[in-house]
Amino acid sequence: MAKVKSCGFLIYREDPSPSFLLMRHADRWDLPKGHVDEGETNLECAYRELEEETGIRAEHISMDEHFKFKNKYVVKYDENGEVVKKKKLIIYLGKLLVPVEIKPTEHEGFEWFSWAPPHQIQKKTIDPLLQHLEEYWSVIGERIRGNV
Repeated sequence: MAKVKSCGFLIYREDPSPSFLLMRHADRWDLPKGHVDEGETNLECAYRELEEETGIRAEHISMDEHFKFKNKYVVKYDENGEVVKKKKLIIYLGKLLVPVEIKPTEHEGFEWFSWAPPHQIQKKTIDPLLQHLEEYWSVIGERIRGNV
């Protein structure tokens, strides 16, 4: 069975309002992400894909070093319904520090989605990612207030 690994970023901003960036394919929403090249680390891949697909460079964001979302799911079945390809997904979190003109190169477009959970955008990757982030921010908020 073939296995692939994809790494990328969930980019969010607070101005003009709390929102996160998704890229538009013909039939779905996605994150700026892609496959890891030989000799490349997961994080190097995520930064490379972010810049290639959006124009956002490493210096434009602040990466949260404590957040990492991992997921595995099936991406291809054969004609008998047997799994022939599994995908491992690793997503990092980056806060956009400065306004950047988004320049989609591999997608039809993009959109900044308002942070208004619960989200129902895409079941395999985006919804679980956003739920994980909501839980993460809830714990961080409790720590900041001294309750954990």
